[in-house]
Amino acid sequence: MSAKKTALIIGASRGLGLGLVQRLTEQGWDVTATVRDAHKADDLKAVPGVHIQTLDLDEQSSLEVLTHNLKGQVYDLLFVNAGIMGPLHNSPTDATAGELGQLFLTNAVAPIRLAKRFVDQIRPGTGIIAFMSSVLGSVAMPDAPEMALYKASKAALNSMTNTFVTQLSEPKPTVLSVHPGWVRTAMGGEGADIDVETSVRGIVEQLERFAGKGGHHFVNYKGETIPW
Repeated sequence: MSAKKTALIIGASRGLGLGLVQRLTEQGWDVTATVRDAHKADDLKAVPGVHIQTLDLDEQSSLEVLTHNLKGQVYDLLFVNAGIMGPLHNSPTDATAGELGQLFLTNAVAPIRLAKRFVDQIRPGTGIIAFMSSVLGSVAMPDAPEMALYKASKAALNSMTNTFVTQLSEPKPTVLSVHPGWVRTAMGGEGADIDVETSVRGIVEQLERFAGKGGHHFVNYKGETIPW
């Protein structure tokens, strides 16, 4: 019997992160998942077999602890799901320096910082690093002006990911920037198009499809390519 595939999911207390943990576990993966506050992770704790670690993605010291705790582990998948909506001003130019710093740190810089720490623990040949991006991160997407800052943060994540990929040593893992669809979560709202289960089922299908392909791909949960 082959060994279980292993995954490290960053940001899994609810929504898409929790859904990914549930879906992968159902398919027999050995899953480690992080949460910012272990006291607010009852739904995650209810998933059989999941290994829970605490991580504040924005804090270097918290990342140091996680890196130490998971030293020597090898993962078929690293999926950085954590992210925030950011400030919702009538005009994006009304945002404060603190709001902007928090948004771009959490959504663009911190995910890459974490990926750099774990890239050497991704399984050679077939391993995948995935970032939860958004179609709104495409600079070809003119919609949703009310979310201008969120859009910019996801575009920044895509750009940071591109740079990250170019700096990787061979053999490079496959890297995915994933648009999950418009999903009914706390961020997506009740009026969104699809539920979490539909999104994560499609995302996991893409993880299986792209394993071992190499390169950096910007795709949605259906596997459709999104223009940068």
